[in-house]
Amino acid sequence: MTLDRMVDELSRRGIRFVLIGGLAAIAHGSAYNTNDLDICYDVADDNLAKLLDLLTSWDAYPRGWEAGLPWYFDLRTLKTTPLLTLRTREGDIDLLDSVAGVGDYHACLAVSDRIALGEQEIRVLNLDFLIKSKKTAGRKKDRERLIELEALRALREQAD
Repeated sequence: MTLDRMVDELSRRGIRFVLIGGLAAIAHGSAYNTNDLDICYDVADDNLAKLLDLLTSWDAYPRGWEAGLPWYFDLRTLKTTPLLTLRTREGDIDLLDSVAGVGDYHACLAVSDRIALGEQEIRVLNLDFLIKSKKTAGRKKDRERLIELEALRALREQAD
């Protein structure tokens, strides 16, 4: 499964999330190549149940763990772990309950753009807040992406 098909499946199942990270940058015109899906998700119980069901069907397992180690994945795991980096048979996914410099799912939703992906409409963190989140996180890989993201923002401002 490709990352866009993973996003489509999340959306098709009615899981509430905002696309962040590399795919969000691509949605805004970045040439960045990413190998995983990054989302900020709603921690409401009904949403967690749907997310758990999907990830269980994808055989989710912590990325970086040796195969076969004990792993108990349940609603409590989703509720109490602010960042989960998982490997699934469909692809890698990073789950965040909040985004640096932005906030929780509802804060991300408030500063997101709607985009069409196939037959689905999804929410993507808008470019200004994507840049803010990268600056706030301050990781080397985020700082490297800022040049391109800020150039994309400047091009948009020129076009307006």
